[in-house]
Amino acid sequence: MNLDPIYFSEGIRALEKRAQALPGAPRLMERAGLAAAREAQILLGERGRRVLVVAGPGNNGGDAFELAAHLKRWFYRVQVAFLGESAKLPADAARALQKWQAAGGELRALPDAAAISRDYDLVVDGLFGIGLARALEGRYARAVEAINQSGRPVFALDVPSGINSDTGAVMGCAVSAASTLTFIARKPGLATLDGPDHCGRISVATLGLEVEALLPAQARLLGAGILGDALQRRRGNFHKGNAGDVAILGGAPGMVGAALLAGRAALYCGAGRVHVGLIDEAAPRVDPVQPELMLRRAQDLSLAATVLAAGPGMGRDRIARALLATAIGSTGPLILDADALNLVAEEADLAQALAARSGPTLLTPHPAEAARLLATGTREIQSDRIAAALRIARRYKAAVALKGNGTIVAAPDGRCWINSSGHPGMASAGMGDALTGIVASLIAQGAAPLAGLCAAVWLHGAAGDLLAAQHGGPLGTLAGDIGAKARLLLNEHLYAVR
Repeated sequence: MNLDPIYFSEGIRALEKRAQALPGAPRLMERAGLAAAREAQILLGERGRRVLVVAGPGNNGGDAFELAAHLKRWFYRVQVAFLGESAKLPADAARALQKWQAAGGELRALPDAAAISRDYDLVVDGLFGIGLARALEGRYARAVEAINQSGRPVFALDVPSGINSDTGAVMGCAVSAASTLTFIARKPGLATLDGPDHCGRISVATLGLEVEALLPAQARLLGAGILGDALQRRRGNFHKGNAGDVAILGGAPGMVGAALLAGRAALYCGAGRVHVGLIDEAAPRVDPVQPELMLRRAQDLSLAATVLAAGPGMGRDRIARALLATAIGSTGPLILDADALNLVAEEADLAQALAARSGPTLLTPHPAEAARLLATGTREIQSDRIAAALRIARRYKAAVALKGNGTIVAAPDGRCWINSSGHPGMASAGMGDALTGIVASLIAQGAAPLAGLCAAVWLHGAAGDLLAAQHGGPLGTLAGDIGAKARLLLNEHLYAVR
């Protein structure tokens, strides 16, 4: 399935270099400036509106000069604030500055926030792109502060200034844009950590390049198309055994609900049968909300199910550890979440057994659990989420979904995906349990484990987005509601009239 390609900064530079070797060597800065000017024209609307273009000292500033010259010729009132030295501009950016000046444009000092708010309809952020290597400070930090405090809509070129294009980290401070036009291809930092909060609406200008013909994608953006890689429409001659068995192991005292949430989500997404093994001896033997679930004592749970998930509400006592050791010894697909991950992080023998499994293994940590798995801190995990997810995948020989803003899915062979769905209202109790159930359900129905993980991550977030749209916003999005919306989305995808 065709998913948008993503490239790290070194990949973008390699693409630029390879493009320059093409016949006719396209002038990429000219193309970027024109594409950005056309996008700005859409944002501005009628001619005569006022634009402040903030140009930086490198090639991102060159893109800004190109845009400014076009907008001025199209009868917009454009002023350029240049935070650099003309004599130190790269060659292409220097030529772009000359075009701006040849069009009658001048350079001015950056106004303060109040003046920007009073005098302009749009601010174009052309300070820094993928080349930013250190935290913004001094006049650049003051420029970002003035832009953000002005309250004017901001249109960012390539990457909002101050966002690390590879990690999504804020480098000291960062522009908060209403929209971003990124050039050549998507960058990972626009899709994860703090990037999405600073980019606004993102669009891509490929500048006429067939990027994947020049360089294979380094990552991909998960979208609705991933569902086609996971499940197919069922034939008429079908029975519940064809939809697989899911076994959920968890539900220690006080946490039975976690295992039930996972089981319910698995049912909603189409699993043929769902067995829930509950550690709490006093747990109910039937789920009154979802009586289709087959509840039993954890010790009686068969590990011969199509797919086994361990961790939701599992606890970390000796009973949980023994049960987990048995689960790791199973040969089918195994999904670990929550306390199962914490136990692996605490017990070296469990970690060794996990890495040595012959069956497919899938891990779904949040950042704190990921930090424990790598014996580091949460801050280190969040500083480079993609690298952290890949390290876990390689260490435990598992497919990994590192949850968070722009969940990262990583494979041991170095492939990775970044999720595009979901919202902050999903930072609520039980959401990880629902995801575990969805992953298990898709794999039980025949999805290849890695494809099933990717599809479940997107589907889980998209279900949350649907709930937020129906409820007027993200607050109060409940894990117990996710499964029904995921079911709706799956059915729409598989059975919509075409």
